[in-house]
Amino acid sequence: MRQLADAYLDIETTGLSPFFDYITVIGILRCDGRDNELIQLVGDEVTRGNLITALRGVNTIYTYNGTRFDLRFIAASLGIDLAVEYHHHDLMYDCWRCNLFGGFKAVERQLGILRRLQGIGGFEAVQLWWSYLKGGNQRALAVLLEYNREDVVNLKVLRERLGLVR
Repeated sequence: MRQLADAYLDIETTGLSPFFDYITVIGILRCDGRDNELIQLVGDEVTRGNLITALRGVNTIYTYNGTRFDLRFIAASLGIDLAVEYHHHDLMYDCWRCNLFGGFKAVERQLGILRRLQGIGGFEAVQLWWSYLKGGNQRALAVLLEYNREDVVNLKVLRERLGLVR
């Protein structure tokens, strides 16, 4: 019998408003107990159908601040409420219970979770996207995708550090 997968999800956007901005990248790390698979939907690939396909066989979606940002943005932009369709676990609230406050990067620093890319946050992610979209800067896109990859991989590391692995 095939084990259901867990998914670690993070989005990149052009801003904070799902009504004026849009999703540039949806990063998903699928883990089924044996294998990890990274899926990144980029630009025109960010569709409801592609997201549903990427999440096929997933039981639980893990995010950081996904309740207030990622899942709301996805619902408004793509018309799918992932919290209804899947079990959603927002690791931010587990961090709060452990007196770990701040954004995801601040919590990573507090726990000693390493990142290869330094000095990149949400604002820089937006700049990288526009550099790619307007100027064709492939290096900017590569950095943005690496930044998103580190986000989803580190969500899994965070869950393990918090002792929330079955």
